[in-house]
Parts: sequence; structure tokens; C-alpha cells
Amino acid sequence: MKITEKDIDDLPKNPANYTALTPLGFLERAALVHPHRPSLIHGSLRYTWHDTYARCRRLASALLSRSVGAGSTVAVIAPNVPALYEAHFGVPMAGAVINAINIRLNASTISFLLGHSSSAVIMVDQEFFMLADEALQILAKESKSNYNPPIMIVIADESCDPKVLQYALGRGAIEYEKFLESGDPEYPWKPPQDEWHSIALGYTSGTTASPKGVVLHHRGAYLMALSNAVIWGMNEGAIYLWTLPMFHCNGWCFTWALAALCGTSICLRQVTAKAVYSAIANHGVTHFCAAPVVLNTIVNAPQNETILPLPHIVNVMTAGASPPASVLMAMTRHGFRVTHTYGLSETYGPSTVCAWKPEWDTLPPENQARLNARQGVRYVALEGLEVVNTQDMKPVPADGTTIGEIVFRGNIVMKGYLRNPKANAEAFANGWYHSGDLAVKHPDGYIEIKDRSKDIIISGGENISSVEVENFLYQHPAILEAAVVARSDEQWGESPCAFVNLKENIEKSDEQRMAEDIMKFCRATLPRYWVPKSVVFGPLPKTATGKVQKHLLRDKAKAMGPLMKSKL
Repeated sequence: MKITEKDIDDLPKNPANYTALTPLGFLERAALVHPHRPSLIHGSLRYTWHDTYARCRRLASALLSRSVGAGSTVAVIAPNVPALYEAHFGVPMAGAVINAINIRLNASTISFLLGHSSSAVIMVDQEFFMLADEALQILAKESKSNYNPPIMIVIADESCDPKVLQYALGRGAIEYEKFLESGDPEYPWKPPQDEWHSIALGYTSGTTASPKGVVLHHRGAYLMALSNAVIWGMNEGAIYLWTLPMFHCNGWCFTWALAALCGTSICLRQVTAKAVYSAIANHGVTHFCAAPVVLNTIVNAPQNETILPLPHIVNVMTAGASPPASVLMAMTRHGFRVTHTYGLSETYGPSTVCAWKPEWDTLPPENQARLNARQGVRYVALEGLEVVNTQDMKPVPADGTTIGEIVFRGNIVMKGYLRNPKANAEAFANGWYHSGDLAVKHPDGYIEIKDRSKDIIISGGENISSVEVENFLYQHPAILEAAVVARSDEQWGESPCAFVNLKENIEKSDEQRMAEDIMKFCRATLPRYWVPKSVVFGPLPKTATGKVQKHLLRDKAKAMGPLMKSKL
């Protein structure tokens, strides 16, 4: 008897053969398989996987006891400390959504994010409590009678000023360990009924008026976590150093990947070359992720801060601004094995990889570095990656010269932007996610970014919108016109370079003084890394229709050479 399509496809789902995908189960398994293996190390503090599982369940239970669950957002403002790692499991175990906030932002921007996300809880590291407190005061003032203050939880750290902790407790904040004590270590959490349920919220670059909230789901987080391990060849028990901020795309989903691998996380509050080398020597670090700016710091570290040659091969994943070939070569000489990836917040972090080919092993180091500087091919968990002509959505020829826009499709593309239907319609036009990044496709199928259509500047691995900086510069009383482009920066990879045309009645003889005044003006409001580090005066080149010709400004910035040392 012939099997029909109905026979083979109509077998129903049931609890025995189907459950929603979620990375939360990785933690439960790690605690079962390796309960005594270190999960987190932070200075003298050490937790096992048994400890971490219990602490995350306590966090979920404590949140639910305060009616923080499905539909709630929990904001976390913290560097790479265990509490932030625990929040990546404890918050979604309660059914809530984690919003890890960039600690480099200023109070007004954080205030906007807290308000836009309607955060019910704010977990804040002791070092950044004053920043969070200022943000809440701004939010309360702007919300007026509609303000409902969130629950404040302060994460104590003995390395921070104890007076800040006392101030926080006086302001009604609950100390994190006390909060955990109110929770149940045996809390019977359950996975979401629907894997489309939101697990995380993260914000793209922008000033207080325009950051976009990227919403991610459990399915994507699960697939990306496993994809990271496959792409990188990470083994069970990997020892991972947290040089990449966990607030950056949820640590590129390595927060969840480390649990899947039953690995060990080495936390760093502050990232320095000395700390990296020390962790390799003292903890046997096997993997870490970092923006090119960090790699540059590592290869240029003073000899007394290094441990060369390395005691073992250390795997490094880099993304952000394209790493210079010279830095890749230097990392290889030092004994690091670098994997170059590319992605966005909207794709859970890195979603393409410059997959290394064995035939490249025999090439000269310069050629290897040049090939490895490309953005590469799609991740295992990404179903679609293409470079297209935006007019007709047809793929550009794989000739290495024809420029098109990079578009994505698949399970590791965001659900969408929170409360922003217009941005969603634009981002998902024609059934693809539009990155806004312009690239070519080489004959071997590897893509390479040539420009950024939205003029995004990537400084130290963080995105800066040039348009947003320009809009702020226009508020300076002496500025008539402004345009901002990326300038090569020895320390940060890229930094903002402002081209400014002053008003006619402004004295232009003392340009150095004016440049310093403009930077001071920006520092008073903008995040520190958004402040232009270079200011160039003069008329802006324009097209016949009055549009600023940014490609000419980029050429000028390139001709200026890299900024050798940050002025800020």
C-alpha cells in the first residue's frame, strides 16, 4: 500500500516528541552532568554549575514572588560579573525578558531605554548605581504622574566604593544576594510553551530619541548558542574569558553556549592586555571574543605584561570593524588562532564567519590575513545570506567588485523592533532583513563589506550612528553644517571625525580652541565614545541637489591617517 502525504505528514505533535526550543535547558543539563565543575570565576569568587543552577532558579523565583514574569522586562546595568551571567537564565526562567544595557551610555540615553522598555526591575552593579539613579530621576521627571518606579537591585562588589552601596540601600535598593535569598533554589521552572516567546531585548545605537529595541526569541538563542560552538569548534569544557561585554548582543549568545558546553566563564570587570595574558596563564583560557581594538591592545602590550610564547593555542573570535590584516598577522605570530565573524544585534550577534579553508595554510601570511579579513559565509543556523541589488533584490554577481546590500533570512534574525512598526516594515522589506551594510561577493562566495549605507561607525566594537552625532552637533550655536564619518583609530579601530562649517559671524582664526569647545559640548551630553575625536573645519562638499558627499569626506579622513592616540 502506497504511503500518502497525509499519512507521513499528519502525525501529531505530543509532549513525548516536541518541546519548544530554549537555551535554558542547557543550564539544567550542565548542573546534572558536571555539578562540581567551575561555572563562573570572578576574582576570588568561584561557582560550580550546581551553584549557578540553584542561583538562577532563586532569581526566577524571587522575581515571580514580586509579580515580575511574563510580559515584564528586567534591565541589567553591569560589567562582566556573575550576576549578569545569571540574569541570562534567571530572568527568562521567570518568563520575563532580559535587557542588558550598555554601561558606556549616559544617563539620558539609559533613561530612554528604561522608559521605552517599561522595565519593571533594574539590576545594577554597585559601580554604576549613580548612573542608574540619575537615569531614573530623568525618567521620573519626564513621566510625571505616570511614573511607576521599578524595583531596584544593587549588585555589591568589594572592589567598589562602599559608600555607593550604602547610598543605594538608603534609596530603597535591595542587595542582590539578599534578593536571591528570598527565592527558591528548587524552583520548578518550565520552558516557554512557544519558542517564539521573547527571551531578550537589546538596543541599537542611537541618542535618547531613536535607539531601536531588538527583540529576540528563545528559538533563535538556542540555535545561535549551538551554532557558535559548531562554527568555532569549541569543545565540551571550554574555558572562556569574558573580554566581550555580556551586554553586547547577550555576549553574542555565548552566555548560553557556555552552559551547553558545560564550560567555565572567567569574568573580567575591566579588560586589559595584562588581565588577558594573566587569565591565559592562571586559568588555562582556551577561547575569548573581542573587537579588533582589544586585539590591537593585546599585540602591542609591553613585554612585561605578556606571557609569550603562549602556553597553548588560544582561540579568538573577532567582529565589529574589519580587523586590519596587520593585527591578524600579529595575533597569529603571538600564538592566537583568530576567527573573523560579522553580524548585528538584529541577528543575535555574529551570523557570518570567514570559514578557514585548509588550502589557505600554505599561503604567505599576508595573503592569509587578507582572506581572513573578509566577512565570509553564513553561520550554520542562518538559512539565508545574500548580497543584493536593492532596486530589484537580485543577487549581485560574485565578481568581488559589484556592490550590493547584505540581507539575511532565517531563524537567527530578530522578531522585530519593539514598538516600531515603521522600522520593521523597512527592515523586513521583500522578505529579507536589510542590514544597511554594503558589500561585494567574491568568486568563492565569501562576502566582504565595502561601506555602510547608514554610515555606522564601529568604535571599540560598539556602533555609533553618524547621523545621530550630526544632529547633536547642529545644536552647537557656532555650527552651520556638520557631517560625521569614521576615521581610522589606532586605539579604537574607528572613531568619529566631524567635518564642520561654522556660521559666518564666528571667528575662525582659533580653530584649535573651537575644536576643543565642540568636543566639550558633545561630552556634556553624548556617550563618551560618541564624541568626535577629530574636528575639521571648512565648507562641506555637496551634490547639485544639496546632499553632502560623504564619500569625499571619507577620502579626506582616510588621507589624514589613523588617529594615533585618543584625545579623550
